Amino acid sequence: MAEHLIPTVALHTWVVDLFRAAGSHEVEARLTADHLVGANLAGHDSHGVGMAPKYVASLLNSELQLNQRVTLATDAASLIVVDGRRGMGQSVTHQAMDIAIGRAREHGTCVMALKNSHHLGRVGHWAEQAIAAGMVSIHFTNAVSHMPMVAPHGGGRARYLTNPFTVGIPIPGGEPIVLDFATSAIAHGKARVAYNKRVHVPAGSLLDAEGRPTDDPAVMFEPEGGPYGALRTAGGHKGHALAMVCELLGAALSGGETVQPTTRLPVHGVWNNMLAIVFDPNRLGTGQWFEAQAREFIDWVRSAPPSSDNADGPVLVPGDPERAARSARAQMIPIDSGTLTQLDQASAAIAARFGQSPGPVSALERGC
Repeated sequence: MAEHLIPTVALHTWVVDLFRAAGSHEVEARLTADHLVGANLAGHDSHGVGMAPKYVASLLNSELQLNQRVTLATDAASLIVVDGRRGMGQSVTHQAMDIAIGRAREHGTCVMALKNSHHLGRVGHWAEQAIAAGMVSIHFTNAVSHMPMVAPHGGGRARYLTNPFTVGIPIPGGEPIVLDFATSAIAHGKARVAYNKRVHVPAGSLLDAEGRPTDDPAVMFEPEGGPYGALRTAGGHKGHALAMVCELLGAALSGGETVQPTTRLPVHGVWNNMLAIVFDPNRLGTGQWFEAQAREFIDWVRSAPPSSDNADGPVLVPGDPERAARSARAQMIPIDSGTLTQLDQASAAIAARFGQSPGPVSALERGC
């Protein structure tokens, strides 16, 4: 399926204008655009502007709540529980992380549990917020949607969602390490992108509705109303175990909902819960040692010659693919035809409900 090149700056403005038209205040709309376009820039189209139609559907069906200010459900100094109140994830998570970073500056560390956030997007973004403040952060995140999407290792039916695990480490004088991956073989959003492009996903990523391996992403979206297939876990039993840990720490311990039959599921939205451990590495007193050891270790890893089956070039460290993508996409972001149509439809839906919208994204395509 064809890809369309949309100017990056114009796309960011379009996202701001879309959510301003829907009722978001300026800061919330900008944070949402920063995050969604930032995910595209980082090469993670699964969490980029292609999520906007889902947010619009959630808003129009009274699941997503705009302009929410977080509240502290528990405040024990360096241990806090933040309630996102079903607010725009890009806004309420920014607020929650800002509080956690402030507490970590004060106390050296902060354990922050965020519950009841609408879809908070690419979790690496929040690790990068901590890194920008000089903090290390570790994140365990779960998700609750209209249905489970990931089958446990050895199971043929979905029982939970893609539950990402994330770590951000600032490296003095160097590029940070940002580890951020779904505990499923691929993110659900990557299956959506493949489905929109009408291409297959890597072998070992999916099961069909009968529990049989497949590489056809349509099993996650067709037939309408199901039964649907399931994503498989990353690394077999290891991804399964880590997904369960993310569910228990990110949701149950945080006061949020886990995926189970008694949970009232959203129809259009995605709820996220996250446990984040944020700490100031300077408080450990290992600054010079850490800087030297980190640089030497990273250089040593990079020095490994490529294996015979590596056609992608030199050895990379976490964060390298995103840095390369940001350079390549600084001016233009590719969007497939299926996603472009969905974005245009989302804009039209906002115009129909609120009487204004930024118009179709397709009108921004280079050459239009």
